[in-house]
Amino acid sequence: MRGRKAADNSHFLKELSERTVMNIGIVCYPTYGGSGVVATELGKALAMEGHQVHFITYAMPFRLDGFYNNVFYHEVEMPNYPLFEFQLYTLALASKMVDVIRYEKLDILHVHYAIPHATSAYLAKQMIQKEHDIKIVTTLHGTDITLIGLEPSFLPLVKFAIEESDAVTSVSRFLREKTLTNFNIKNKEIDVIPNFIDTELYTPSLDCGLRKQYAPQGEKILMHVSNFRPVKRVSDTVRILHEVLKSVPAKLILIGDGPDRSEAERLSRELGIAEHVRFLGKQTGLPQILSAADVFLLPSQSESFGLSALEAMSCGVPVVATSSGGIPEVVVHGETGYIAEIGDTERMAKYVVDLLTNAKKHKRFSEASRQRAVEEFETKLLLPHYTALYERLLAQPQHNSVSTANDASNGLNSSAQNGYIMDFVV
Repeated sequence: MRGRKAADNSHFLKELSERTVMNIGIVCYPTYGGSGVVATELGKALAMEGHQVHFITYAMPFRLDGFYNNVFYHEVEMPNYPLFEFQLYTLALASKMVDVIRYEKLDILHVHYAIPHATSAYLAKQMIQKEHDIKIVTTLHGTDITLIGLEPSFLPLVKFAIEESDAVTSVSRFLREKTLTNFNIKNKEIDVIPNFIDTELYTPSLDCGLRKQYAPQGEKILMHVSNFRPVKRVSDTVRILHEVLKSVPAKLILIGDGPDRSEAERLSRELGIAEHVRFLGKQTGLPQILSAADVFLLPSQSESFGLSALEAMSCGVPVVATSSGGIPEVVVHGETGYIAEIGDTERMAKYVVDLLTNAKKHKRFSEASRQRAVEEFETKLLLPHYTALYERLLAQPQHNSVSTANDASNGLNSSAQNGYIMDFVV
């Protein structure tokens, strides 16, 4: 089975030459976190390639901040009924998936973060399998495997959902090994496709407006971006600043929000450095903000990749981070930044001071950070890995439960609508 461009297709499809145009559903959390960011950026990149992309979630993804050709949003509506003490999002999501699969003729359903998205996808696949053979791709992002997924009440469910997916990817080698070990996965291949970044968007900027506003006396700027969950150890950034201030005038800018913000604010007051710490909350103009930093801090306890570190590196900002999880796959110790043990804030502060007091070294690290982002993690380099995975799944024989009659009518019509004609080779 192979894809062939239809002769009467639209102009943008002609520009795709012989590539298959697919209808792809993407399921993610829409909030301020790495999995939602990656899923949204993947969808936007696929849409720019001419594919039809359908986001399915309970709110508009925050990175979907404008109009994009070929991008559609389907909101999951949550029923309210007095009998149910807790909302049944998993079931409502599965039902919405079925609707979108059926009426938008999806080829691929790509779910990001295993809990509960992979389970909902399995339910949807079972509900619609007699009329449509949807392929399920599950991407593992981190705490769905290393933290939440290991809860006794979730572990069997996550293991089952992974094994029943048509394809599984992880964002780092570390996460793949953790998944295979923690869930005793024996007969499921997990492809490693790293997180990616648009290095043309995340690029060093000479605009120093933010520096003038928050460091008017020429102080050095340390920066941290996260969702302020406990695993991010945001308070450690305040402790690092406290040590750095003993040697170098500096400011700490914290971007994001979450449960540990109040503790970081309290600690900054307790240490007497509150005037050197600024909390900006959630922000959308990250490339410009990151470019103002001298050093990016990522003291996480658990980090399966470290997307925020990559975003900083792409803006030419060296990173001082922990050795947690997949961070060493992104940050190269002694080249693009430094890596220390979790909780060793004194060591991290020494690394920061070393960079801030050695202009030549800082420049070398800055250039190496930008180069690594461009050469290893650019969107255009990694997007083909996903499209190749999708096309490999679509080339597989259709599920036996889909009737021959449906294959001949609905399947062929769906394929024609998607911009390609299916050739069956017997």
